[in-house]
Amino acid sequence: MKRHLISATDLSHDDALLVLDTAEELARVADRPIKKLPTLRGRTVVNLFFEDSTRTRISFEAAAKRLSADVINFSAKGSSVSKGESLKDTALTLEAMGADAVVIRHHDSGAPHRLATSGWIGGCVVNAGDGTHEHPTQALLDAFTLRRRLVGGRDRGLGADLEGRRITIVGDILHSRVARSNVRLLTTLGAEVTVVGPPTLLPVGVERWPCAVDYDLDAVLPKSDAVMMLRVQRERMNAAFFPTEREYARRYGLDGDRMGRMPEHAVVMHPGPMNRGMEITAEVADSPRCTAVEQVSGGVSVRMAVLYLLLGGSEPAVSARTTEENTQA
Repeated sequence: MKRHLISATDLSHDDALLVLDTAEELARVADRPIKKLPTLRGRTVVNLFFEDSTRTRISFEAAAKRLSADVINFSAKGSSVSKGESLKDTALTLEAMGADAVVIRHHDSGAPHRLATSGWIGGCVVNAGDGTHEHPTQALLDAFTLRRRLVGGRDRGLGADLEGRRITIVGDILHSRVARSNVRLLTTLGAEVTVVGPPTLLPVGVERWPCAVDYDLDAVLPKSDAVMMLRVQRERMNAAFFPTEREYARRYGLDGDRMGRMPEHAVVMHPGPMNRGMEITAEVADSPRCTAVEQVSGGVSVRMAVLYLLLGGSEPAVSARTTEENTQA
């Protein structure tokens, strides 16, 4: 793998499979009495979050701690950033503290790339979401969940990709970094991706993306192996992109009736947080076909794999000695 993970395009087909297979191996740690490995002992991981986050920040923190790394959580609110400190000065401070890895979420697209290429820090940089650009680890955990559900369950999908699987991404594509990363990564893994949404919520140039584009959700549901519902990001909107919430839910919301038109094996995904009653109903969100909770648990394993591989995982992620110690405990 490369030194940083900024975009889903940083991952080749083999890189993506390496992360997914390593995550599958590390997922076994969660089933043990002692849910920690000594792999990154002595390393320091900084969670540098300039945007509010619950799932992603906690997931990265849990991942680093399970690998025995020291974790520093940095929030822009209540820090020197709120007093006007620049990204450069914040980065130089982290470098002085000896950060081996910086996990950054920023409201400006391109901030992680700037941090990775500026020379301000010597450690690796992981993009935890930047503006409307990308969110590569979310795409990885989505692929991890899809492989388990569609290819063969835990461990049985090792080495397999998503060749020929039909994935539909629905909703606010325009403002979604999750959609951008998923289109790129799932296509790299061989999936056939279709994005669906109102014309006002599809970005200019979407026809050049490596995916199909449709405006009719009902037409694509019967041929989808997975349907990923996206939240309408009102906080990024400065205009009326659709008439009313009720109209949006009628055209692009997933309810029980629409879920019934999907193939029996098909699953429903959501990166969270959900707007229940808008893009997804409670009936669908709470059904066994919805993988939202699985995505969260798989996210910890995937982020463990990313940190492990970026910080020099030359040895097996779970050694025989570690397995023996955990078994005895």
